[in-house]
Amino acid sequence: MGSGTGAARGGSPRSGGADGGRGWSRRRFVGAIGALGGATAASALAGCAGDGDGGDGSAASRETPQAAPPGQPSSSGPSSSAAPATTPGSAPGASGPRPLYLGTYTSAEGGGKGVGVASYDPASGRITGGGTIIGVPDPSYLAVHPDGRTLYAVNERDRGAVTAVRLADRTVLGSRATGGAHTCHVSVHPSGRWLLSADYGSGSVTVHPIAASGALGERTDHVTHRRPAPRRGQRGPHAHQFVTAPDGGHVIAVDFGTDTVYSYRLDGKAGTLTEVAQAHTRAGAGPRHLVFHPGGRYAYLANEADDTLAVCAYDASSGRLTIGRPQSTGAKADVNYPAQPALTPDGRFAFLANRGDNSLARYAVEQDGARLRLLGTVPVEGDFPRQIALSPDGGLLFAANQRSGTISVFRVDAGGELRLAGQPFASPVAVCALPL
Repeated sequence: MGSGTGAARGGSPRSGGADGGRGWSRRRFVGAIGALGGATAASALAGCAGDGDGGDGSAASRETPQAAPPGQPSSSGPSSSAAPATTPGSAPGASGPRPLYLGTYTSAEGGGKGVGVASYDPASGRITGGGTIIGVPDPSYLAVHPDGRTLYAVNERDRGAVTAVRLADRTVLGSRATGGAHTCHVSVHPSGRWLLSADYGSGSVTVHPIAASGALGERTDHVTHRRPAPRRGQRGPHAHQFVTAPDGGHVIAVDFGTDTVYSYRLDGKAGTLTEVAQAHTRAGAGPRHLVFHPGGRYAYLANEADDTLAVCAYDASSGRLTIGRPQSTGAKADVNYPAQPALTPDGRFAFLANRGDNSLARYAVEQDGARLRLLGTVPVEGDFPRQIALSPDGGLLFAANQRSGTISVFRVDAGGELRLAGQPFASPVAVCALPL
């Protein structure tokens, strides 16, 4: 168990990748490559504009309308179609529109004003709405409490923080500082008692307690990745993801800068972390995100820097992850940065967002999760798919395309085929889509 923050706040010539010793922020680099690629001003990411809230006070949120794409109605405020027509926490299989929340960078040129609010039709995949929950700075990644009543967002700024929002009335319940820099990932422990976050800039992970109201308490632990030393070209560790393993007792941190996946034992009463294992990728792989197979014995790790995906074996008794050989992402572009893997709820198919190639890779999951077989790729119909997510029933896949400022929606058929469901939905600097 450790405490304190790392000195590294450098960002990434691979949009979250190696910083090459130049000290660029993660978002500033993405903006630069967006400009080089002829992206619109909406995708040119500015540097960090001030600190995150970091306080513990609550503030009522307000909604502001966003422009809807051609052919879709625009929002006129909270009473419009921007408000999902379902109750937070309602059953995923319920008929009618379902809630969709969208992450962005508020400090980016052309970025959003807060957390985007929309809804989607589970049958057609059509997105409607366009409201915003303001008062949440740079909400680049989102997660929801298991009871569906509270939304959590990172504040990806120099002073990293996490914010809680009550969904029933969209009230911001307050923010808590993580103790790190550029918080880029957040997840909720299945018990609903702990919020887990990763700080890219400082290479640290943090645990916050969650109250019965959904509000956050002061952090119970904060650990900076100090070993192994960051690989050559990195100014420090870069934690990119912090999630719970299927056994619930271990939590897993993926660190791009150290080429390492860390396993911690989480004390369910105290909210403290004890490191139990490390798994190392090959040098320069740059691990970014992983997803666990529902069987609990395997995970799939996207390596951003060397453009690969790896099957990992997981031992629940020890929390140890064993990383397998790297596999192709199916990308044909000269430069590609795989971002996030996703898995259908039945564990039969895996998907991977390919930035650079602007495609979605499709895999068949075989041998009870031990093997991935590449089926091919499909165009994402957007530019720079930063994140992907499946609807709770697995019938739809949402891709957040950062540089084009759109959300693409695909139907997922029984054979793992992806078919575009209508025109992409406009969302400024789209970096996260969370369908409920």
